[in-house]
Amino acid sequence: MTPSQVMIFDMDGVLVDVTDSYREAIIRTVEHFTGKTITREQIQEYKNQGGWNNDWLLSQKLCSDLGLELPYETVVDQFNDFFLKQGLIHRERWLPRNGLLEGLAQRFELAIFTGRSMIEAEITLQREGWLGRLLLVTSDEVLNEKPAPDGLLKIAALRPSKQLLYIGDTVDDARCARAANVPFIGIAAPNSPKRDELITLFQNEGAIRVLGDINEIG
Repeated sequence: MTPSQVMIFDMDGVLVDVTDSYREAIIRTVEHFTGKTITREQIQEYKNQGGWNNDWLLSQKLCSDLGLELPYETVVDQFNDFFLKQGLIHRERWLPRNGLLEGLAQRFELAIFTGRSMIEAEITLQREGWLGRLLLVTSDEVLNEKPAPDGLLKIAALRPSKQLLYIGDTVDDARCARAANVPFIGIAAPNSPKRDELITLFQNEGAIRVLGDINEIG
């Protein structure tokens, strides 16, 4: 029987621990240009403000707030050097326990809506054996990035007869879901900086549940 619901995952912080990949790339990029070291707590402070789902934009903003204005493409190129060429993307950790997604796939159609580019998403999904096994929508395929609802609305249009559920780890994910009128489950990892603040933000945005880890959903 075809599942009547689509369970949609954000990737970073939900399916993948990006502490030593994306977050580290932000730190290294800012340090490269400014000579100053920011903390993961500072990064989370910006994330909790909303509007900083794009880590390239966030890196540019952090440099600006430290007194250095840089062209966006300059920041993107250096970030990608750390993340892709120097291999920080391979320092990620896959979070779902063995069998979790397979079990969920018996009850739901599985999908991903991520702020990653297609190439970055495919590298990780290929490595973890999930490329081509679920519906994938990336930032390359939407006009407006999160917190705009474009990605969820695209999935809704592709699956018009199905109910959607979105799982994410940032306030932008929650706002994206609310704008698309899609129920939202928040992930707030126990060791996450500013965790209590993030939980409150999720609750204020109407999250139906807040979990510490994707494995709690099974």
